[in-house]
Amino acid sequence: MVYVLSKEGKPLMPTKRCGKVKRLLRSGMAKVVTRVPFTIQLNCDSTCYSQPITLGVDAGSKVVGLSATTGKEELYAAEVMLRTDVVELLAAKASYRRARRSRTTRYRKPRFNNRAKPKGWLTPSIRQKINTHEKAVALVHKILPITRIVVEVASFDIQKIKNPDIAGIEYQQGEQAGFWNVREYVLFRDGHTCQYCKGKSCDKILDVHHIESRQIGGNAPNNLITLCETCHDKHHWGEIALKIKRGASFRDAAFMGIMRWAFYNKLQEAYPNVSLTYGYLTKMARIAQCLQKGHCIDAFCIAGNMGAVMSPNWFLQKAVRRHNRQIHKATIAKGGKRQLNQAPKVVRGFKLFDKVLYRGRECFVFGRRSSGYFDLRQLDGTKIHASANCKELRRVLPAKTLLTETLGGRIPPPLTA
Repeated sequence: MVYVLSKEGKPLMPTKRCGKVKRLLRSGMAKVVTRVPFTIQLNCDSTCYSQPITLGVDAGSKVVGLSATTGKEELYAAEVMLRTDVVELLAAKASYRRARRSRTTRYRKPRFNNRAKPKGWLTPSIRQKINTHEKAVALVHKILPITRIVVEVASFDIQKIKNPDIAGIEYQQGEQAGFWNVREYVLFRDGHTCQYCKGKSCDKILDVHHIESRQIGGNAPNNLITLCETCHDKHHWGEIALKIKRGASFRDAAFMGIMRWAFYNKLQEAYPNVSLTYGYLTKMARIAQCLQKGHCIDAFCIAGNMGAVMSPNWFLQKAVRRHNRQIHKATIAKGGKRQLNQAPKVVRGFKLFDKVLYRGRECFVFGRRSSGYFDLRQLDGTKIHASANCKELRRVLPAKTLLTETLGGRIPPPLTA
């Protein structure tokens, strides 16, 4: 599929006539705008005829599905992998900032409750994911004349998931009702007994231990466990290992509940014809067509043109950060010198996340060494070479915050009835 832009830069209907596209490029009547997705722009006047195109958006907390269809065929299909490292980066940033305040160095004075959050404020991790949703939709609008957008939203009753029998006034109480704080609730839940030694250490002092770090997992009860002080100290000294996994995390469900209206309202501000659909309708359409579950397959069902022929090719996209903002390493070298944590922007002519051609295969630079040997991978995590010589590389596309590669064989075998 070749996507076409008019002389003024407006999207036209795409084409599969590769021979005609080659003649236009050779004669100078068109030029290449984007390599992936392959898009050309005409240098001559053309008709602006277009068909109704519906864009289905399967919003998610980790992966977004996109599918643009007409009544006959699917013109665009993509899955976008969102960033999941923002919470860890912000937690590390906060710890470094607090540490700077306790020593004689540059620091930012603590600001307590003197900052009023504006209306509609969202946490940076959620705001970043919503921005990626908007960026993915805008990318489709640049190459296709979209006439309608359909977004699937979801609402999760987290209390109902935890307790299927909850009803009425119980919604106002919660699982911690009657306890002074989370620590008291966790101790009661675990029977005031160490969950590692079960009281064999005879240590009567009990601590509440975070299974995942406080920075990442938070203070949710399912991330806390009761340990005696003896076992707690041994665990942090590395003498014992806890083979305990935290309880079910509802972070993704909470994210969908927060972002669904924020994302929908922003789409309504930017585009004229936006509507909503719900997960049960998508599931019914997918089962009726005997299709397996997948993000871009769900997006195809959300678009509503079930008679369209699904495209065998699709795009896999991955959102990455633009810069490493940590200037220095946390550990101080001998002599009181702080080592730089940021690598040079360009190493042997290549940047991080550049798309390169290595022995006939297109991949991305995920790691660089000053010696000239790079770590090459595909977006799905497939390792091409852990230490490829930069002399064998040829740059195809410069690095972007939304990496894109083309894949094939998207359509799975239908489910058996």
